[in-house]
Amino acid sequence: MATAAKRPKVAAGGSPAEDGRADALSGFLDWCEKVGLELSPKVYVSKEGTVSDYGLLAREDLQIGEVLFTVPRAALLSQHTTSIRSLLEKDQASLESQSGWVPLLLSLLHEYTASNSHWRPYFSLWPDFSSLDHPMFWPEEERVRLLQGTGILEAVDKDLANIQLEYTSIILPFMESHLDLFDPKLHTPELYRRLVAFVMAYSFQEPLDEEDEDEKEPNPPMMVPMADILNHVANHNANLEYSLECLKMVTTQPISKGQEIFNTYGQMANWQLMHMYGFAEPYPGNTDDTADIQMVTVRRAALQGASTEVERQLVSEQWDFLCQLEMVGEEGAFVIGWEEVLTEEELSMTLKVLGMAAEEFKEFKEHEGWEDDTEDEESFTLSNETIPRLKASWKKLLHDSARLTLESYSSDLKAEQDLLSDKVAYGKLTLREQQALQVRYGQKRILHQLLELTS
Repeated sequence: MATAAKRPKVAAGGSPAEDGRADALSGFLDWCEKVGLELSPKVYVSKEGTVSDYGLLAREDLQIGEVLFTVPRAALLSQHTTSIRSLLEKDQASLESQSGWVPLLLSLLHEYTASNSHWRPYFSLWPDFSSLDHPMFWPEEERVRLLQGTGILEAVDKDLANIQLEYTSIILPFMESHLDLFDPKLHTPELYRRLVAFVMAYSFQEPLDEEDEDEKEPNPPMMVPMADILNHVANHNANLEYSLECLKMVTTQPISKGQEIFNTYGQMANWQLMHMYGFAEPYPGNTDDTADIQMVTVRRAALQGASTEVERQLVSEQWDFLCQLEMVGEEGAFVIGWEEVLTEEELSMTLKVLGMAAEEFKEFKEHEGWEDDTEDEESFTLSNETIPRLKASWKKLLHDSARLTLESYSSDLKAEQDLLSDKVAYGKLTLREQQALQVRYGQKRILHQLLELTS
């Protein structure tokens, strides 16, 4: 899953840097042929004409349903295909972690540094992972300055804490038990952090069958050579399909000669793209963009709207009841999209309960949150069409919550609108500043739209 990190400047033709990258790509394509990875003659890999770094482009017109390449399962890099797979299986119990990524990360630590690794030509496309520019690698001051209010700061803090914990409590003890394969001086915390970002940005997770979704744990991540070269846009034109023997990238739209071919990483908001992949889609390209309103922000708005101690006590009791119903939590968020609320059930119930008078809440609580089935369900549909028709008290709470959320950013919408519309000023920003601006601006537009709908 290729990131939109800044492309390295390419020196004049024939320079060592350019020749090295060309040799790496040529070696990778030769390796693909040897392992049975079949690339259609109608497409080619290039760094020219792509939105970022390597990409896949159409050599001629393509129709819907055309197979662009086929990857045999033996070419996948995972905990089941690595040369240390038997060791990972033997120590499986000691490698369990919150992320579930440890076996793959150990596979990558070994294969990336082993001179005889089967996947060495694949890794040559990322000689030192320097193209990875996730916010976790930014100086803390820069992260705070550019990403305050977006939700990315909190996500990065959790990542860094989990990475440190996994390395010290799982990775390091495992390596020290197998010094014939690992060297803590070579397989450092910094390399581990880079590989975590590599898995974030480039790995794939095979979906479970629908009948298994509620019963089985998600499949572990794996690296899919060639598929991870494709860049992402919300309006993608290709999709990865899975079968028992192989994986296939198939077109989902007609593609003209010379156009870049895009995969999808899923329906992801810009803050998620920035956090996981190190880039954001320029406004208004990301139709999947969202803005979060922290659940505790809604509680704060409700408490601010209470004029007496009795009313504040009622809000606290209502919030505790919502927690018991598992509708809200201290770290949860209500997710607002361009057209509708994605966490509709949770937000509807929260607005309903926090909008109740004391007697109504008492009766509702006695019924443990169950309601008469004949109640009009449209009032709980939260979309751009229905939000203006909500009860006045619900709209006010939603309005106040959106306003408080906007206050958490370090700049306002107009300042960022002016910066985006000034091409000269925007061009002077660093790539990080441009990407962060796109994240903030999309979120603020969604929140301002919510303010208008609840006015």
